[in-house]
Amino acid sequence: MGLLQDKLAKYDLPQQIMAKGVYPYFRCIESGQNTEVMMSGHKVLMFGSNSYLGLTNHPKVIEAAVEATRKYGTGCAGSRFLNGTLDLHLALEKELAEFVGKEEAIIYSTGFQVNLGVVSCVTGRNDYILCDELDHASIVEGRRLSFSTAAKFKHNDMEDLERELQKCNPDSVKLIVVDGVFSMEGDMANLPEIVRLKKKYNASIMVDEAHGLGVLGRQGRGTCDHFGVTDDVDLIMGTFSKSLAAIGGFIASDASVINYLRHNSRSYIFSASNTPAATAAARAALHIMKTEPERIQHLWDVTNYALTSFRQLGFEIGNTSTPIIPLYVRDMDKTFQVTTMLFEEGVFVNPVVPPACSPNDTLIRFSLMATHTKEQVDIAIEKLVKCFKALDIPLNPEK
Repeated sequence: MGLLQDKLAKYDLPQQIMAKGVYPYFRCIESGQNTEVMMSGHKVLMFGSNSYLGLTNHPKVIEAAVEATRKYGTGCAGSRFLNGTLDLHLALEKELAEFVGKEEAIIYSTGFQVNLGVVSCVTGRNDYILCDELDHASIVEGRRLSFSTAAKFKHNDMEDLERELQKCNPDSVKLIVVDGVFSMEGDMANLPEIVRLKKKYNASIMVDEAHGLGVLGRQGRGTCDHFGVTDDVDLIMGTFSKSLAAIGGFIASDASVINYLRHNSRSYIFSASNTPAATAAARAALHIMKTEPERIQHLWDVTNYALTSFRQLGFEIGNTSTPIIPLYVRDMDKTFQVTTMLFEEGVFVNPVVPPACSPNDTLIRFSLMATHTKEQVDIAIEKLVKCFKALDIPLNPEK
């Protein structure tokens, strides 16, 4: 082997976990993404999905994808910049901009590419990017590619954010980038206070609405709408892979910002455009989101039911107030063990370990969909209590 292969062959952490029989990744699903999925010929309750509105199997979404494939083919064979722009892309961009309250929007092939391509290019060498320490990895990678000075502030700590803003040159661009809903912890960014600091220090704000879209705000418009700060947030990002039941992402902002990104964002210019099927599916899901408010209402009914149950039973769930419920384990080995035990009990959940969290904050990510029932939640919680107790993971029931 060469030097590269010699170096990479020393990486054996996955093999160590496999040897213990608790490797929890790349588990094969043999059915559609629903509240129950088929795995190895058995039904498993799915509490690890980001399909918050349960639209990945909706007949209208599927039919839209099929019809788009019949009309446009399976791909666009080029980037949006050159030969890959369809009227379908333009129609969805217009609808997304209107939906989140901005002048214009552009679609990227994935949500990761949005954050990578936007955060890396909107500020310059003499500017600043300020990120919450728990921002998504795509934001982190975009920040790393930027020539701007980077600063991190403690999670949702507005005093720490203000200290970092005070260090910045007052005449330079200062972009604050946060998740609207934090993807592992389930809590919301303190957008009202961030907006106050934006105005005080003449900064700008970008909000990642990946986990807020379809969940919060009027008709699922997101965290910015939920807090009533849409006009004060400069850039709003969203993905299609959660509530919009497809794959892709978008950024919405003022026309001048979108014009700049359209001609300078490298992950937009140099990537093949979003497939016709994914674009049409996301558009159909957006229409359903706007016309079937009962889906969001049921999502919140089952979410509040689960949150109350977990708290009463003594699970440590942090500050979450959304369908993302972290069940803290705070032990990496036990996090893998409980994930495996739950799977054997017929419940699929996701383990969260470094680098997605700190070593002391390992957790089970339990996420809900609008198609879940309270009975399914009860079954899952019964299994969770059983497995947590078997591993001596602390539960502190309310008295």
